Amino acid sequence: MTSVVRRAAPTIVLAFLAAIAGVFIGGWIRAPGAAHGTELHTLLHRDVVLDAPQEAALDRLEAEFAVRRAALEAELRADNVRLAAAIEREHANGPAVAAAVDRSHRTMGALQKATLAHVFAMRGVMRADQTAAFDRVVVQALTPAH
Repeated sequence: MTSVVRRAAPTIVLAFLAAIAGVFIGGWIRAPGAAHGTELHTLLHRDVVLDAPQEAALDRLEAEFAVRRAALEAELRADNVRLAAAIEREHANGPAVAAAVDRSHRTMGALQKATLAHVFAMRGVMRADQTAAFDRVVVQALTPAH
C-alpha cells in the first residue's frame, strides 16, 4: 500500500461510516415517525369506528405527541451535528465519537418510548369492544408489508 493510500484510508473509512450513520439515522427520523403515524391513523379510522368524544381525545393526544416528537427529532438532528463534529475532530472512533453515538442512541430510545406511550394512550381511549381491532391496527402499522 502506498503512503498516500495509507494516509487516506482512515479518512475514507470514516467518511463511509459517517454516511452510513447519517442515512440510517435520517431515515429512521423521517420515515418511521411520519409513515407509521400516518399509516396508524389511516388504519385506525378504516378499521375502528370511533365516536366524536374518542375522535376529540385522539386529536388532543396527537397534538400533544406532535410537540414531544418534534422536540426529540430536533434533539436527534443536534446529536447528528455533534457526531459529525466529533468525527471531524477525532478522525477515528475515539471517545468523543463514541459519546456522540451513545447520546444519539439515548435520544432514539427516548423517541421510541415516547411513541409507545402515545400508542398506549391512544389505546386507553378505546372501549373494550374496540381494543382487539386497535391492537391489530398497531401490529399492522408496525409490520412491513410482504
